[in-house]
Amino acid sequence: MLFFILRRFLIAIPVMFLIIAMAFFMMRIAPGGPFTSERKLSPEVEANMLAAYDLDKPLHIQFIKYVNGVLHGDFGPSYKYKDFSVNELIAIGAPVSIRIGLLAMFFAFAVGVPLGTLAALNQNSAIDYSVMGLAMTGITIPNFVVAPLLTLFFGVYWHLLPVAGWNDGAWNHMILPVFALSLPYIAYISRLTRGGMIEVLRSNYVRTARAKGLSEFVVVRRHAMRAGLMPLVSFIAPATAGIVSGSLVIEQIFGLPGIGGYFIKAALNRDYTLVMGVVILYAGLIITLNIVADVVYAVLDPKIKLGRA
Repeated sequence: MLFFILRRFLIAIPVMFLIIAMAFFMMRIAPGGPFTSERKLSPEVEANMLAAYDLDKPLHIQFIKYVNGVLHGDFGPSYKYKDFSVNELIAIGAPVSIRIGLLAMFFAFAVGVPLGTLAALNQNSAIDYSVMGLAMTGITIPNFVVAPLLTLFFGVYWHLLPVAGWNDGAWNHMILPVFALSLPYIAYISRLTRGGMIEVLRSNYVRTARAKGLSEFVVVRRHAMRAGLMPLVSFIAPATAGIVSGSLVIEQIFGLPGIGGYFIKAALNRDYTLVMGVVILYAGLIITLNIVADVVYAVLDPKIKLGRA
C-alpha cells in the first residue's frame, strides 16, 4: 500500500506542474493586469510597480521564479491586498471554506445514505418515488437559487437564523450555508446509494443471509451496506474537494470570510498570485482526496490489489 501511495504522489507531480503552467499562462493571456484601473497610472509609476513585482521580466523568467517560490512554499505577495502575502490570505480564508465544506459533506452523507437505502429497500413504491423525486429536485435547482430563498424565509420572514456573517464560526451562522451547500450532494448521494444497494440486495450472498433467518436490519447493515456504498467511495473524494471549492457563491451570498471571496475578487482584479495560490490549493486537495479514495476503495474491496493498480 505504501508503494501505491508513493507512486500516486509521484504521478501527481507532473499533473500539478501542468496545472500550474496552464493557470499561470492563462492568467497572463487574459486582458488587463493587476495595475490596470479606471485611474490611469503614469508610465513612471506603472513601470516602478511592475519592476517591484518582477512583472517587467520576460514571461518565462516570471514562470521559473514563481515555480521556484511554490517549491519553497511561498506563493508570493498579493498584488491587491497590501501588506499581505498569498500564504497569509489563504491561511485566513481556507479554514472557513474547509469547515463549511466538510460540514456540508458530512450532512449530505448523513442524510443521503439513509434516504438512498430507504428508497432501495422500497423499490418502485411511493417512498422510492418520493425520495428520487426530491433527489431530482435537489439536482436541478442550483444552490445559488436555494440560498436566497433560505435567507428570505428563515432570516427575513421568520427571524429564526442570521442570514450573513461568520461570528467566529457560531453554529447558528453556519446552518443556512451548510444546508444550502449540501442539498445537491444529498441528491447525488441518495441516488448513488439507491443504485448500489439495489444491485447488492439482489446478489446471492444477500439471499443466503436472508435464508438463514437474519433480520432485514442485520442483512442490510452487515452484508449489503459495505458493498452497496462502494459507488460512493469514488464519488466522495472529488465531491468533497468540489464542495469546498464550490462554496464560492455560497460564501458571497452569506457574507462568509472564506477563500471564495478572495478568489473572486482576485480574478476580477487580475491578482495573479492569489488566483494561482487558490488554484494550487484546490488542485492539491482534489489530487490528495482521489488518492485517499483509491486506498479506501481497495480496503473495502479486497479483490483490488493496490500494488498492481
